[in-house]
Amino acid sequence: MKRSKIEDGPAPLRLGVNIDHVATLRQARYPEPDSPNIEPDLNIAAALCERAGASGVTVHLRQDRRHIQDRDVDRLRAGIITKLNLEMGNTPEILQIALRILPEDVCLVPENRREVTTEGGLDAAGGAKQLQPAIRRLHSAGVRVSLFIDPLPAQVEAAAKLEADAVELHTGAFANSGRKDDLDRLRQAAGFAHAQGLQVNAGHGINYSNIAVIKTIPHLAELNIGHSIVSRALFVGLETAVAEMLALMR
Repeated sequence: MKRSKIEDGPAPLRLGVNIDHVATLRQARYPEPDSPNIEPDLNIAAALCERAGASGVTVHLRQDRRHIQDRDVDRLRAGIITKLNLEMGNTPEILQIALRILPEDVCLVPENRREVTTEGGLDAAGGAKQLQPAIRRLHSAGVRVSLFIDPLPAQVEAAAKLEADAVELHTGAFANSGRKDDLDRLRQAAGFAHAQGLQVNAGHGINYSNIAVIKTIPHLAELNIGHSIVSRALFVGLETAVAEMLALMR
């Protein structure tokens, strides 16, 4: 499946809300799926995000199932009215689940069982042979594919050669440092990706403070934000937390 040509022109920056940590809270108390008191409900969380104006809902189905469970992606697939973005490692088991539930988007990410959260971008350049079959199968099923990569020209070029539909630029280095050189790398990678015909998304470590700078990265189409929104929701509620982030994105 070929990427469609990206047309120039302004468009509102879209927000995908990652609700993994709503599931983290649930798993801390109710790891078994048959408890009569199980909460919080991920579908309610997804609905609140959509009602607040989010363009989609993101979940990461990890191999160790530390938060999102198989039953969650089935229920979310049935309940979400915007779009489901499934983050996943390139493993046969998770690929089969993706091909069964058919999310609108899949974002291929690196995965390390010992990490607290995703620690860096996917090596699309070094792992092209392993990634290509998965991307082709997802495309054949009508699923759009994004690659979560560090903002490096070689990784952007590899994503284009693999015919990904989008890249999600890893903003973690800038989020942690605040340095201009890290921001410049993001800006340059975004420009290069756009020139290659790739949709430009971004995510990791984006919060209510650094969004003012993150949103100045050129050609951005979509941000995926989770931890900061869920953390804010503890104090103001999820719907308000999403609405506040959307207001800052504008």
